[in-house]
Amino acid sequence: MSHQKAQSFRALHHAPRAFIIPNSWDVGTAKLLAGMGFQALATTSAGYAYTQGLSDYQVSRDQMLAHVKELAAATDLPISADMEAGYADTLEGVAETYRLTAQAGAVGASIEDATGRVDDPIYDMAEAVDRVTAAVEAVRALPYPFTLTARAENHLHGRTDLKDTIRRLQAYQEAGADVLYAPGLHTREDILAVVSSVDRPVNVLMGAPGMHLSADDLSDMGVKRISVGSALSRAAFGAFLRAGREMLEHGTFTFGEDAVSYADMARLLGPSDS
Repeated sequence: MSHQKAQSFRALHHAPRAFIIPNSWDVGTAKLLAGMGFQALATTSAGYAYTQGLSDYQVSRDQMLAHVKELAAATDLPISADMEAGYADTLEGVAETYRLTAQAGAVGASIEDATGRVDDPIYDMAEAVDRVTAAVEAVRALPYPFTLTARAENHLHGRTDLKDTIRRLQAYQEAGADVLYAPGLHTREDILAVVSSVDRPVNVLMGAPGMHLSADDLSDMGVKRISVGSALSRAAFGAFLRAGREMLEHGTFTFGEDAVSYADMARLLGPSDS
């Protein structure tokens, strides 16, 4: 099963047009997205953390691996796991994280070059490349084509040096990453610059305020994969919080007008096993 999912997931990145990989954050949302007809799913570390009453980057590796295993078993779709920066300081630890991610049932995963340190948020280039290389070597030993995505996190940390971001993505490509990703790009020009500078499929993050590019727009620019990170989960929690404020501050309940129906939920989730 893993081999078939892995092949299907890899093929999506080489289709003529970009595909959308929505980020689910629990079994229910994974099943709903599968029921809607998406071809693959990704996890979101932030979205999952919120379900545990935690902020992003407060979930442990063991918690995340258990979450990935649960989502991978929830549907027949390929799963790509958001494994942050590999949950390890050492190269051996990074490699182990991606071996365990594959064992949990994912057929793809990402690795960031963010350190998690406020005073020094991005790994220097040499160390970042070593970490990507460790992850690549771990997944290349698998008996199926696990898709590894390398992320350059500059733009999420206020480092808007596009040339450095591109140099990093090119270095991660040379290290063996299958997909390249620079979350936080906001303009057509920056996205085009990234796509034209590398020879691997590029993932673009959408769902941020003010970004009005469509899937067709991105496809025409050469993008191969479109994800939304934690945006879907935050949209859901936004509706939840607005409803809570309406009840608390106004004593009204108009939020129910926008609630999904029982029938639609049943249709998307499929028949009960009971």
